[in-house]
Amino acid sequence: MKHSAQGAAGPGAGTAAAVRIPVQPSAADVARDRDEDQSRARGRMRGAGEPDGAARGEHTHGEPPAPGPSVPGPSAPGHSTPRPRTPVQRSSVRGQVLDALRAALVTGELRPGEVYSAPVLGERFGVSATPVREAMQQLALEGAVEVVPNRGFRVVERGDRELAELAEVRALIEVPVWLRLARTVPAERWAELRPLAEATARAASSGCPATYAEADRAFHRAVLALAGNEELVRIAGDVHRRAQWPPAGSPTARGRADLVADAHEHTALLDALIAGDPDAVRALVGQHFTGARQDSRVLGL
Repeated sequence: MKHSAQGAAGPGAGTAAAVRIPVQPSAADVARDRDEDQSRARGRMRGAGEPDGAARGEHTHGEPPAPGPSVPGPSAPGHSTPRPRTPVQRSSVRGQVLDALRAALVTGELRPGEVYSAPVLGERFGVSATPVREAMQQLALEGAVEVVPNRGFRVVERGDRELAELAEVRALIEVPVWLRLARTVPAERWAELRPLAEATARAASSGCPATYAEADRAFHRAVLALAGNEELVRIAGDVHRRAQWPPAGSPTARGRADLVADAHEHTALLDALIAGDPDAVRALVGQHFTGARQDSRVLGL
């Protein structure tokens, strides 16, 4: 896969030059981040012994809360009381950063093996280091990055073997469900998924791997949701996301032609499911998940 990132992260610093997906925080989000930065600065001026989280990729605790804006207090005219904090706003910024980082992982802009620091990424996104660090910690839980103490976060390097194993796990989870649903779900329910299949085709035509990855997951999630098993949807979705990360050292990104071919399989599968053609469904499902060379070995088809 083609990496569009430029440059490598230096020791202890990381680089954000490759991440070009903008985050658009609200005015309240910007004010909150500014207040937090000022509060942390005041804490350091008072000689607080807590180490700065920017130097430790994994640090999020111990940062003093930022005072919120004041509003007039009802019982004391002329005085003010702290306005309650609104966690939803922080989640909004962190969510935007997380989505941007996930997209950068899929496109290869966050390069496998490179170290990225939260403060530098925060400057690129126009936010403080805190939401970036929180988003990176979520990616660490997902296995996309690993903490490098006093430096930041290293993007995990994946080999072809790991990606092949993830593809096999996806097949073992999803293929039996697809085949069971093909026997039990009526044609009109399958027809309702047509807009999602068409969305994957449009995303593939754009040639953007991140856009296609999101549309692809949405289509598969909708199919598995027909089984009525939320745990199945969650687990399969996690594996699917991990399978979309490019391997280390891949010279080229997944090209537009590959994306279009993959999206075409969604449309062909729906056509076969709506037509009630079990043989075609069986062949297309096997091809979609593993490729013709692995069908018999992995799926026993």
